[in-house]
Amino acid sequence: MAKMGEEQHEADSLLPIRRLQASDKSKGFEFLSRFAELASHGDDHAIVVAEDEQTGRIIATGSVFVEKKFLRGCGKVGHIEDVVVDASARGRRLGQRVVRHLVGHARAAGCYKVILDCSAENRGFYEKCGFQEKNVQMAVYFHE
Repeated sequence: MAKMGEEQHEADSLLPIRRLQASDKSKGFEFLSRFAELASHGDDHAIVVAEDEQTGRIIATGSVFVEKKFLRGCGKVGHIEDVVVDASARGRRLGQRVVRHLVGHARAAGCYKVILDCSAENRGFYEKCGFQEKNVQMAVYFHE
């Protein structure tokens, strides 16, 4: 007999990970004009979500941006950003599913690698997703 947590993982594995839609505005996202701007990038900027079908709320999201380069034979690099799981839905492997989906999108787009920046606290999560630590991140912030 499956334990309660295992039943939740099984149910969560059935939640579809899908592209963000304009109709998601009422499900926890606010942005109609930004949505149109990002949608104009087609598959070069994909935002995916997991929607709790019982509540209609977005409970996990992430994005991948495909950078087109001149180096490496005009290759492409996927940049994963903004992977977030609602606090009420953590521990259900939704974040791993979102990351796998984004990695698959980058692979299908012809990227030769996928990179991301994360905090030291999130290193273990991304290692579980197949990432390895590489190089050092640097940043200049214009507004806080």
